[in-house]
Amino acid sequence: MNLNQLKLFYLSIKHRSLSAAAAELNITQPAVTKGIQRLQEYYEIRFVERVGKKLTLTKAGQALYDIAESIFSLEKVAEERIRSFQAEQGQQIIIHTSESFGAYYLPAILHRFTSAHPTVKVKVDILSTEKVVETTLALQNDIGFISYPVKHAKLILQEVLEERLVIIVAPEHRLANKAALTPNDLADKAMVMHEQGSALQKAIDRFTDDQNIRLSKHLEFSNNEAIKRAVAEGDGIAIISEKVAAEEIQTGRLIAIPLAGPPVTRSFYMIQRKDKFLSRPLAGLVDVLSAMQTNGWT
Repeated sequence: MNLNQLKLFYLSIKHRSLSAAAAELNITQPAVTKGIQRLQEYYEIRFVERVGKKLTLTKAGQALYDIAESIFSLEKVAEERIRSFQAEQGQQIIIHTSESFGAYYLPAILHRFTSAHPTVKVKVDILSTEKVVETTLALQNDIGFISYPVKHAKLILQEVLEERLVIIVAPEHRLANKAALTPNDLADKAMVMHEQGSALQKAIDRFTDDQNIRLSKHLEFSNNEAIKRAVAEGDGIAIISEKVAAEEIQTGRLIAIPLAGPPVTRSFYMIQRKDKFLSRPLAGLVDVLSAMQTNGWT
């Protein structure tokens, strides 16, 4: 079988577009069309039907596509395995992580890791959880950290950390002297929120749904630093990670008030491809992470 023609067929169906397949392979669309035609002519069977601009698989085409998907998935694994050997020789680890974990927890992990492995180069990119999942599946990193659980047949998902959420207020706020807050204390208060759809906002929404309360969303920001500054300026109160606000709480710029009752928490997760090769440097990083889970993060 001509694997080049098979890849033309596979990418055209995967992207549902001849032009997209041509763009990925940096060839012309007529070349893609001709390659698929030759594949069909060689086997004297139709794999693809065109209805207008839409590509539709025949029964034989579906069978061939499933096989092609396995072949080119293994091709990626082979390339990734070779890159892992190259990375091991060069002592490099690529990490993709969501914002909060990358900013407030990963530095402590990497400090311990690089102290024990000073010759290993570590590259970190801060991405959205959705993008971390995407790049992990595409074998574009060695390990990923995300802010909410994602299920996928090709991924290993492991919870690595549960953090507590607290209410933060400015020192002069009328709630600042309270020892603890009940959910009703939050009703109709001006709240500074994370953007809708963020991992923290999802945790807050679960809490308010469980407690059957409505929060008054006053301001909405896409990052933690803006939220802390808005609260410090007296623009409302916020539910935020205790770790994220630790410095401002310690200096007195913000006051942290726990919620009465069971703690409100959210978790972070480590993800890897199931077929990911575990190089010695990467295994060392996982060992450091496991030790910190057991012995604490301080």
